Amino acid sequence: MKIIVIGFGEDQLAQLDLAQIAAAAPGYELLVTTDRRQIQERLAEIEIVFNSFPQDLIAHAPNLRWIQQWGAGADWLLRHPEAAANPQLVVTNGSGIHPIPITEHIFGLILAFGRHIHTQIRLQARNEWRSMPGESLFELPGKTMLLIGVGAIGERTAEVARALGMRVLGLRRDPTQAVAAVDAMYGQDALLELLPQADFVVLTVPLTHETNYMIGKAELQVMKRSAYIVNVGRGGTIDEEALITALEKGWIAGAGLDVTEVEPLRQDSPLWQMDNVIITAHYAGATPNYYERLTALFVDNLQRYLAGEPLRNIVDKRLGY
Repeated sequence: MKIIVIGFGEDQLAQLDLAQIAAAAPGYELLVTTDRRQIQERLAEIEIVFNSFPQDLIAHAPNLRWIQQWGAGADWLLRHPEAAANPQLVVTNGSGIHPIPITEHIFGLILAFGRHIHTQIRLQARNEWRSMPGESLFELPGKTMLLIGVGAIGERTAEVARALGMRVLGLRRDPTQAVAAVDAMYGQDALLELLPQADFVVLTVPLTHETNYMIGKAELQVMKRSAYIVNVGRGGTIDEEALITALEKGWIAGAGLDVTEVEPLRQDSPLWQMDNVIITAHYAGATPNYYERLTALFVDNLQRYLAGEPLRNIVDKRLGY
C-alpha cells in the first residue's frame, strides 16, 4: 500500500478536510500522524508527505517522492543536504498562501511606528496619558519602500504601498522579472546603492547561503537615520548584533521584527527593552484561512502529481526556496 503521511497534530486535524484529500488519491492510505515510531514502521511505503515529517528520516525513506510543506521557507534543506541532493525528491512550499496576512502585518508594523501606536501601548500599561507631537509622526505618501525579495508576498506588498502613494524599489535574485507595482527592480549587487534611498527596508527573503547576514554593519550604516527596517522573512538575514548597535547608536530609527536569529528571542536580548523596536512572535503569515488555502493547494498538487503534471510551488532544493 502506498502511503500519504498527513503530518498534523490532533489539535489541527479538525481544520483539515481529510475526505477531500482521500477522494483525490484513491489507492493511497492516509497515515495521519506525527508520531516518529509509527512513521518508522511504515517508512518503506511512504511516497508523499503533507506537512510535518522527521527530517532525519527523509534519507531513509526509499520511496518518498514528494513533500508538501506547511510554510514558504525551505531553509531546513540547508541543514539536510542529503535531502537536497536526492534527485527523486520534490519539495513544494506554501507560497501564495501568505501574501494577504503578511502584507497586512508589514503595514501594521509600519503604521504603528508612523502613529506611535507602540509608544502609546507602553504608556497605556503605565496609566500614562501623553500625546505625540506632530513632528514625531510620519505619513506614507511620498516615502520610499525597498523590498528585499519580491515573490508573491513582495508583489502584494508593493501593490498596497503603491496604493498608499509610496515609491517602491525591488531587489531580487533575477531583476529581469518585473512586477507592475515596483517602480524599479534591481539585482542583489545594488543593495548598498539602494539602502540610502529607502525610508522602509522590508525583508521577505528566505534564508539561504546568499541571504545569510545580508544586512550587517555596513548596510545599516548607509541607511537613513530616519529609516525603519521590517523583517518578516528569516531572522538570519540580519546580523542581530549589528542591528542592536544600529538601534542603540541611532543609525536607523527603528525595527519591526517578526523573526529573530534565535527563536524564541533570548530573554536577555536588548531588543526586548528598546522603545524603537516592535517584536511579534513569528506569526506574520498566520490567518484563519490558512488550513483552507493550504488544503486546496495540496489537493490541486496531488491531482497534478497523480496525473504526471508539473506541481505548483516547486522549491529549488539547491537554492533553498
